[in-house]
Amino acid sequence: MARVKPIFPNLVDPKGVDCSNDRRPMSITTDDLRKELAYKNDGKPTVEFAGNSNDYVAYQFIDLLHTLQIPRSDGYDESCFIVMGQVKELLFQALHFELYNAKHQLDQDQLPEAIRMLSRARAITEYIAKSWDVLSTITADGFNEYRDTLGQASGQLSFMYRHVEFILGNKSERLAKAHSNIPHVWPKMKASLESPSLYDRVIAFLARRGYAIDAAMLERDWTQPYVANDSVEAAWRTIYDSAKTENPLFELGESLVSLDDAFSQYRWRHFVSVSRIIGHKPGTGGSAGVGWLRQVTELHFFPELWSLRTAL
Repeated sequence: MARVKPIFPNLVDPKGVDCSNDRRPMSITTDDLRKELAYKNDGKPTVEFAGNSNDYVAYQFIDLLHTLQIPRSDGYDESCFIVMGQVKELLFQALHFELYNAKHQLDQDQLPEAIRMLSRARAITEYIAKSWDVLSTITADGFNEYRDTLGQASGQLSFMYRHVEFILGNKSERLAKAHSNIPHVWPKMKASLESPSLYDRVIAFLARRGYAIDAAMLERDWTQPYVANDSVEAAWRTIYDSAKTENPLFELGESLVSLDDAFSQYRWRHFVSVSRIIGHKPGTGGSAGVGWLRQVTELHFFPELWSLRTAL
């Protein structure tokens, strides 16, 4: 919405906000207490609280959260750009949480729990892809009103997104280095780069189940991106020969494919939306822009689960 000057309601006075990320004091309730409160309130919500906050604000850090959107220009669309960027960051955190826990469930041979977590991870990824429904409403001229103020800020510099890519196996030492100068971020990023991915742990799980996996796939340089392997595809082919819903390994494979599919949809929406907004201009982060994004639209995290379709 170029040439429209934004008016910011400023609904929270930042001077009164506790900026600490320590847990804030709040009450603890029980079924009996909630029943008592509902009776006392005649079924209506509680509206009187002691101190200078309430439990919802304290639990979710809501007042702090709503002071973190700080535009750097008078461009109307910048507010939308910032909010949706922060929403995606939170969703990437939620996605990584599910993938991280699914990986550890597989290490403990808890396959049903891992599959449930992968199902939620897919749903989160689909939700992230829908963010482009909003971001694509930013017009080219609207974006140009604030683009210069972004400096070299780019989604490729999101360390949370990078954690998601790494746990899914798309490793890159070069892209990890973008965070090497951030002391409160780099140690975990380095550890993520050097750790087995979710798919690496899936392959180890298949080996423990008796499938003939090449030894080189069970101990390799985890900093390198995953490369398809014939023994892994052969294992999946055997599993898919018994493609029944009561076969948990088949369900695992399909859960991974669904997640990979959802992520491909996200990447495609990203590519199309950026093309619509900036065309073939270079990206703010030093990349070729849509040229860089196009390279990753065909990437699959779990390649054997796609290539075996040809042989089925």
